[in-house]
Amino acid sequence: MLKKKTSLLILLLLNFYFLKAQAQKNDNYWDISSSKSIVWNVNKTNSYPHGDNIEMSGKKVSAIIYYDVNEDKELSLKREIIYPQLRTIEEDWRKYRAYYKKIYADESEPTVTAGGSNLVFKKVDSVEINGKITFYHTPVQEVILKRTLFPSMNQRVFVENWELVNTSDTTKELQIGKTYTLDQLRGYKGNYTSHVYNDADSAISLLPHSSYTFTLYFSAAIDQEPIKGFKYKEIEKERNQFLQKIEENLVLETSNPVIDQLFYFSKIRASESIFESEMGLVHSPGGGNYYIGIWANDQAEYSGPFFPFLGYETGIEAAKNAYIMFLKNIPEDSSPICYSFEIDGELPSCGKDRGDAAMIAYGASQFLLRNADKKFAKKIWPLIEWSLNYCHNNRNIEGVVLSETDEMEGRISTGEANLSTNSLYYGGLLNASYLAKDLGFHDLSTQYLKRSVEMAHAIEEYFGDNIEGLNTYRYFKGNTHLRHWICLPLVMGIEKRAEATANALLEKLWTANGVLVELDPNSTEPEVFWDRGTLYALRGTFKAGLFDQSLHKLVDYSNKRLLGDHVPYPIEAFPENNMKHLSAESALYCRLIIEGILSFEQTEFNSFSITPQLNDDLSRLSLKNLYIGEKAVSIDLELIEDKIDTKIYLNGVELINKRVKAGEKVTIKI
Repeated sequence: MLKKKTSLLILLLLNFYFLKAQAQKNDNYWDISSSKSIVWNVNKTNSYPHGDNIEMSGKKVSAIIYYDVNEDKELSLKREIIYPQLRTIEEDWRKYRAYYKKIYADESEPTVTAGGSNLVFKKVDSVEINGKITFYHTPVQEVILKRTLFPSMNQRVFVENWELVNTSDTTKELQIGKTYTLDQLRGYKGNYTSHVYNDADSAISLLPHSSYTFTLYFSAAIDQEPIKGFKYKEIEKERNQFLQKIEENLVLETSNPVIDQLFYFSKIRASESIFESEMGLVHSPGGGNYYIGIWANDQAEYSGPFFPFLGYETGIEAAKNAYIMFLKNIPEDSSPICYSFEIDGELPSCGKDRGDAAMIAYGASQFLLRNADKKFAKKIWPLIEWSLNYCHNNRNIEGVVLSETDEMEGRISTGEANLSTNSLYYGGLLNASYLAKDLGFHDLSTQYLKRSVEMAHAIEEYFGDNIEGLNTYRYFKGNTHLRHWICLPLVMGIEKRAEATANALLEKLWTANGVLVELDPNSTEPEVFWDRGTLYALRGTFKAGLFDQSLHKLVDYSNKRLLGDHVPYPIEAFPENNMKHLSAESALYCRLIIEGILSFEQTEFNSFSITPQLNDDLSRLSLKNLYIGEKAVSIDLELIEDKIDTKIYLNGVELINKRVKAGEKVTIKI
């Protein structure tokens, strides 16, 4: 289809007007644009050679796009397309990762010729990310190529849209080659067909200052499903509607544009990674390895409690399905609960106690309070009650909960009782005491509150220790090195060792990539970091009131993840899985703003509290359309001299308008 363009629009393909990000460093590759995207201007000095990758997902497809720009500014693309529901036949442990995958590089790209010579679009001027990824190529014979890649939200197809723009004053006669690749495989569910094709006309007359668009489709089908006939405009509309929904809810605006932008992008990554499965819609981590499955940490603890805030019904449904799956699989004996259900739930992982009962109790109780649906809360309540009883019945003589390992699954030693499991159990007891009271289980509420007091004492007595000269926590008995999960008592509101623990996290354990898993001066191995540890650590130190030093580290971390060498989302880990963009970590980034900077706490369905903190470097914070059930809450904070002007709205109606001291709790009945 030919479309007229004005010269001004042509120029917009070549020139971007950037808002320079606050706290920008010289080694940043990216800038924040005026349209809520980030842009890499490849022509900047020392910005190439450089390569990176980004994951994008829809309900039936996910893709990891690897892009590399060499010393001549020439682009190479590798598209790893993953079809999560299409399980291949594997009989050993690989069946847990047996997703149908295809990798496409330059061979899938059509040829474009003019006057018998190829127009080879290799060099790029800029790259843009905004829930899609777009490459702007350097003009060849006065023709620009702009290509945009993103997944379908509902179909088993990934698209790459090509737009050819004639910048000259003469008509260009172009020929476009057909792309046609067909592969078949006998899979677990039937016959799989993967197909790549484009819908370009074979010859076009490209008028001066006009453009022509066509699309490459990367798709797969089971048996008799269609492999052609996809419509780009429908796919684009669905993706745009998704992005608009995510942009409009839970809107963060502060005096720091980097934090705001990473918050927005984190909402996208957390929310797009939801897949159709035999369990219903489920949120899954992604990263090339983890789809159509649920885990007690990633889904029950990390992402599930986030979706009610966002008011994203698809995410809420996915969270509900995860909790229902764990509810259906409560052990009949004293065995630990299965910690994951992968590949449509058909492949559970059971037998190893990672502290999963504590993860589930903590995460599920938070979700139910925030979702504010009493009927569903009563349905899930037996899961919480079982989880807390399991922890209670698995304590040692010193009153701490035993677990074989933690969510690191034995990658590093944890002893017979670790601080993570015990902190999560403590948090689960507190949340469950609030929830039980709202559900009318008053005796259980009193019992859980009493146990939480006993648990706090046991954590202090068993784990409190002097490590590296700091009056903080040992991770397990016999542990002599600082660990990232010593942050969890702060997250749960245990603050007796707050300053020393913050010093350990934000100084001794801190690196350019956040908090190390462990500080071992004698280790010769590469530094190991998992973003979940950093995101929990910052949430804990903010909540403990250590605002200035926490903000400094948050700005550094956010700048690195949004504008640095691997963007634009929080990542899983390094060196394992090479820093893939797992989705639940993005949920944790949003939660550190809400539950850390704001210290948001909910003790019943219809009330919550915040503890405002600001300083000269973050003097303003607005959070609009935070949902508690069906009620939309908006919070506006502004630093006025030494006080914080605090305004809180419910469905647009002002509830609170007053000035408070930094660190003063504000409780709101809704």
